[in-house]
Amino acid sequence: MPDRSIRAAVAPAAFALLTAGLLTACGTDTAADTPAAGTPATTKAPASAAPAAPAVKAAGSLGGPKTACELPVSFTLATDWEPKAVEVPEDSEFAELARKGPATMRCEVDAKPAGHIGFLRVWTAPKGTTARAALEGFVGAEQKPSDIVYRDVKGGALPAVEVTYALPDLDDGTMPRRAFAVDSPQGAVIVHLGGLDSQEHRETLPAYELARTSVTLP
Repeated sequence: MPDRSIRAAVAPAAFALLTAGLLTACGTDTAADTPAAGTPATTKAPASAAPAAPAVKAAGSLGGPKTACELPVSFTLATDWEPKAVEVPEDSEFAELARKGPATMRCEVDAKPAGHIGFLRVWTAPKGTTARAALEGFVGAEQKPSDIVYRDVKGGALPAVEVTYALPDLDDGTMPRRAFAVDSPQGAVIVHLGGLDSQEHRETLPAYELARTSVTLP
């Protein structure tokens, strides 16, 4: 397996132009796991299969008025995770990089200041799009997703739909991915966790869980 430092330089490259061109600073409860059509459900490993990720401390709320990203929902950020709003001009050459299925990226929360390589990205879908439909369209727009499982979960003060899936990595293996979606009066909101590899995904998962278990309307 390549050295993690090499992968750290290569894996985020797909988002480098987006970060440079679009970002502007402004300011599991499980029920009925549902594999996607045609996709086998993942086999759940025992809890002892991997070491537990370290706990994270809450640093404040994101999404409300006068926060770095004003969103249809708000949730609690982990300490040292750095949020930036994403602006997507319709005529920008980078606009397609900030769209996935029915969703458009609105906020990117960088884990690097906390010592990790990964992001929480917040995407919004048009009004009238349900959380489930938005999430299915989002995953469907990924490149060769596999092991897709949807489940209804408790998302803080809101009901949520969560998906776990995998994407191909640089070593002909797979990288785990996870996202949850909730409904809001402005349309569905997706919060997605991406990381460099399986280890980074595991280490950043507590920050994702903090967001999921605290999400509410502003």
